[in-house]
Amino acid sequence: MSSETSGCFDDGGYRVEVKVISQKGNCQFGHLVDDVVVFDGETIEGRICLSALYSFLPKVFALRYGADFPWLKDNKDVATHACPDAYNPVVFEIRRIRA
Repeated sequence: MSSETSGCFDDGGYRVEVKVISQKGNCQFGHLVDDVVVFDGETIEGRICLSALYSFLPKVFALRYGADFPWLKDNKDVATHACPDAYNPVVFEIRRIRA
């Protein structure tokens, strides 16, 4: 069941920002370093390749709802994810915002 607070959707999850931190080759979608996509539980703000989105969405959901990955040693709120196109790799930083 969802709740509404002050006209804003709130399901108790964290905001998650996904940023391109590396891009090599020719990304057919056109991703560039510093591109950002924001997930707030209700909307997705920004442009994102569907192949990349499909591949990293499980990490977005996990971080959004408080998961801690044991392999994230330095900062439990930041994971990286590589695009599935190995010949034109884009690397994304997936960051949970605890604000």
